[in-house]
Amino acid sequence: MPSTMKYLSLFAILSSFLFSCAEKKEKIYPEKLPMTESVYASATVQPDSMYQVYSVAMGILDKIWVEEGDKVSKGDRILQIINTSPELNKENARLALQLAQENYSGTPGVLSSIADEIQAAELQQKNDSINYFRQQKLWDQNIGSKLEYDNKKLAYELSQNRLGLLKKKYGQTKNELETHLRQAKNNYKTSLTTSNDFTITSKIDGKVYALYKNPGEIVNTLEPVAAVGRSDKFVVELLVDEVDIVKLNIGQKVFITLDSYGSKVFEGTLDKIYPRKDEHSQTFKVKALFNEPPKTLYPGLSGEGNIIIAEKKETLTIPKTYLVDESTVITDKGETKVSIGLQNMVLVEILDGINENTAIYKPEP
Repeated sequence: MPSTMKYLSLFAILSSFLFSCAEKKEKIYPEKLPMTESVYASATVQPDSMYQVYSVAMGILDKIWVEEGDKVSKGDRILQIINTSPELNKENARLALQLAQENYSGTPGVLSSIADEIQAAELQQKNDSINYFRQQKLWDQNIGSKLEYDNKKLAYELSQNRLGLLKKKYGQTKNELETHLRQAKNNYKTSLTTSNDFTITSKIDGKVYALYKNPGEIVNTLEPVAAVGRSDKFVVELLVDEVDIVKLNIGQKVFITLDSYGSKVFEGTLDKIYPRKDEHSQTFKVKALFNEPPKTLYPGLSGEGNIIIAEKKETLTIPKTYLVDESTVITDKGETKVSIGLQNMVLVEILDGINENTAIYKPEP
């Protein structure tokens, strides 16, 4: 075969191969479909108003009044802690209060003793006053000695000063005793409160979901001893990535799936956005409420949530995998710029650049 014919045959085979590859390239057309954009979040079910129970005092766990799963009313006893110190402190505070009351108002009290001294000083001052003024009249008449006159005057002045000092002492002592009495009353009230704190009670109507201590173990103020929450209402705690948190608003629709219920989808409503970011996970916590909760729920059930931030009944869409660099698609004319709108895990909304009759091709990996 001539060499020219060989080259022509080879060119024809190569052209045919390239044409068949081009024909096999995936091609689709944009479609008008309903479109929703959502924010993904991991979900955990928790009882509403659930809180960790702490003791405000140290001691030894003596008795557990409930079991895990028991329902409790507000004020019901949960745990009993024993410690001899509070009872001793209460008795000491009572004795100190009793002593303070006696010192302030009792018959043998400090004030009554000073009052007796004042009464005696007043009598002495009155007597010294009579003697002094009598001696002064005599001295004015040149009767008596100067020494006798000076002695009577000095005695009078000393008795006056002593009476003044005793009255001042009475006032100061009264103020001090009043202060001590008030302090003793406060200390006694505190001792009563501390004694009551050794019986831990429920703060809400609900259920005991966990007990972390056994009888005989030491209880401190840093570790929780139980977990209590409502039994009739559950919430969904969602962890949202920090890049998505600004898209959320209270009242947005939430679709929830739980691992325990397979593919079944539950609808809820976004109820609360917590403002503090978890620095470890770089997420924000938000809370959603079930519109119609499942019949059976337990604390800690996990799943996923999708918070709807926008939706349209019909709009031009293409699969996300057909986008190049998030703003370009491949058409018969080559790379074409497009404007995008809503997007989810699968689809993206096309606002401008192509239409329903524009063929687009999937980018090569």
